Amino acid sequence: MAVQGVSKVVVGVEDQARAKAFWTETVGFTVTTDVPYDDQGRRWVEVTAPNGTILVLSESPEDRRRFGDSGQLPTSSFFFYADDVEKTYEELSAKGVEFPAKPEKQPWGWWSMFTDSEGNRFALQQRD
Repeated sequence: MAVQGVSKVVVGVEDQARAKAFWTETVGFTVTTDVPYDDQGRRWVEVTAPNGTILVLSESPEDRRRFGDSGQLPTSSFFFYADDVEKTYEELSAKGVEFPAKPEKQPWGWWSMFTDSEGNRFALQQRD
């Protein structure tokens, strides 16, 4: 059996409640799991994108390490996609989402970069 794709991506966060609100109320994902997983009050929180990709919002210090941090590039090691990056930029900007890199046409396609409530920077690419 071949590997079929990516099912879950861990995103390190400082505040799960704040991150959960950002990803659901601002970005439009759905909470699919929010349960305690130990006797110290920690929670397992998952939010799901419309395409089925799941983000695990983890408060673990190990998961808050970032993929490089030059200030000019994403701190995550994966890209999100949208059908229309410019429209998504307009909609999310109107909701207060910060975009350190506004939509721009590159030789490989449209891209942008946004910051979540926890200071993580994510690439956003237009899917053709």
